[in-house]
Amino acid sequence: MVLDVSSPVELSVSEIEKARTRLQGYASLTPLLHFPVLDEHVNGRVFIKAENLQRTGSFKFRGAFNRLSLMPKERRAAGVVGCSSGNHAQGVAAAAKILGFPAVIVMPRDAPKLKVERTKALGAKVVLYDRESEDREAIAHSICAERGATFIHPYNDSGVIVGQGTVGLEIAEQCETLGVVPDVLISCTGGGGLTSGIALALEDRLPECQIYTAEPAQFDDYARSLQAGKRVRNAALGGSVCDAVLTEMPGDKGFSILNRRKAKGLVVTDQNALDAVAFAYFELKLVVEPGAAVALAAVLSGAIDLAGRTAVLTISGGNVDPAVFETALKLYAAEVASA
Repeated sequence: MVLDVSSPVELSVSEIEKARTRLQGYASLTPLLHFPVLDEHVNGRVFIKAENLQRTGSFKFRGAFNRLSLMPKERRAAGVVGCSSGNHAQGVAAAAKILGFPAVIVMPRDAPKLKVERTKALGAKVVLYDRESEDREAIAHSICAERGATFIHPYNDSGVIVGQGTVGLEIAEQCETLGVVPDVLISCTGGGGLTSGIALALEDRLPECQIYTAEPAQFDDYARSLQAGKRVRNAALGGSVCDAVLTEMPGDKGFSILNRRKAKGLVVTDQNALDAVAFAYFELKLVVEPGAAVALAAVLSGAIDLAGRTAVLTISGGNVDPAVFETALKLYAAEVASA
């Protein structure tokens, strides 16, 4: 079988197992956390896979490191190019630094300053673009052509997807250890690399578990695509506080998995996401960014009824902009004080 650059491996559980082996000693085994206060809120049981505690502050390191590890030695000197609002950027930059080859990341001008600076600190060159008027992938491919570099897509790449799928393997094993059989899995979703990787990993281990994507309003391309049975685009390109999960449309590789698994979509508002950021801080003692809080927001806002059910949800990153974090905490504190 001839594999294109975005398909270095097959999308299979066996490849997820191989990815886990590559990641050993580099990625963290993140905890599956349980909070009675959250159970009481939903009248069910909720377990949180805390990828905000992962290396570089998000799950993205898993997919990036696995994908870069798959590169032939003769292509490494030319380096890699990625495009990201920040979490994939840091994942690729960190993986490239560990493996010893250069990285260029195309990032939107409105990306959180913290994410831009951390990407640079990891040794990557950052090229900024306007997400409203410029095509980030066209810019990335142009840089690849100049340098002979390899493009690392943030979610529509089989090597990235199986790397993210290691989250699913850990969830299945941690649930088994706890004697938990989840009814639903809710995952923060942008292009679908994480959610599809988890869905693939759970296909044999927890086949009855219903998969849900969680997205911000106006960027619910996955929810609409799953309902339509085909990929559809978002009309907007920016304008949400949930920068980590703003994508134009689902990747075809991840969508094929989630459509086959009959996944369903949940949608929350920006305010729901900010409330979830503050709830995570005050009640769970976790630092979460808005885009990585949309699964928690779906639970807290009642977008899904978990009464009498058991759910696992992902908190996918903790790289929150300090100003956004402060705003979320102040708004939440004011709401609690006025209640």
